[in-house]
Amino acid sequence: MYEKLKQIMCSKFQVPSAEFVPGVTFEDLGLDSLDLVELSLVIEQEIGVRISDDELAEVGQLNNVADLVTSRRATV
Repeated sequence: MYEKLKQIMCSKFQVPSAEFVPGVTFEDLGLDSLDLVELSLVIEQEIGVRISDDELAEVGQLNNVADLVTSRRATV
């Protein structure tokens, strides 16, 4: 799931893949609250899992978002 999210971030938000390192935060990637709203919509559209922008801000790191998406997919 991490790789799928990384792919989304690179294609939709023009984040260079070299910037993805363990523990990278949305702030490190230059994403603001509006980007998180858009990311939550993209995750729902492309992966089929609903995660609010508030939840994205709370988890803060892409690897944690991947874990959250994986756990939500398991319950769907």
